[in-house]
Amino acid sequence: MKSRQFKTLLLALASVVVLGGCGAIVAQNPSGTYSPVNAVAESNDSRVLLKGADVVAYFADNKYSPGLPQFSSQYEAITFRFASAEHKALFDKAPTKYLPEFGGYCANGIAYGIPWGGDADTWKMIGGKLYIFGGQASKDAFELDEKRNLTLAESYWKAEVAGSNSFLQRVKRMILRVPHYQSGEDLSRAVAAAKTKAGGGKQ
Repeated sequence: MKSRQFKTLLLALASVVVLGGCGAIVAQNPSGTYSPVNAVAESNDSRVLLKGADVVAYFADNKYSPGLPQFSSQYEAITFRFASAEHKALFDKAPTKYLPEFGGYCANGIAYGIPWGGDADTWKMIGGKLYIFGGQASKDAFELDEKRNLTLAESYWKAEVAGSNSFLQRVKRMILRVPHYQSGEDLSRAVAAAKTKAGGGKQ
């Protein structure tokens, strides 16, 4: 590793400790097989997935729906919340059926090996599986070449991200970028160009 990259990595790791905080590190890195996860600490729950979004609602109702603390379940030391007792019962019967892919992180970020972001209200079902995105811009970028990006995300998740420490993996791939890396600005331009082309060249 080049000296400059190494120094940047050390600074980034220091930032993780100072800015990330132990609570966030613990929340995102459970010891079970479904890890790391896009989770937060809230009240008495040390690890609430997707800030409490009802994961069953995406499948059963085709919509994002906030869950309620009174309808909660634990899976792999992670708290899942649901909008109703019925949804909780469905999850308890077959939890793995309703798990978001890539731990609920932004699928577009995972295509770059980066477990970061993931807004519960920006999502898509692909092949019967739930994918979360870090906002509409990230979803648009992913859909520029959905098949390729999905293949990349699955590859990086299996090879690097699954079972890793989310903060260390994030720092690693923000410094040692993947060969196909594109910045947010690059992706925004590509999305704008694609929309212009789809509209017949009209702005």
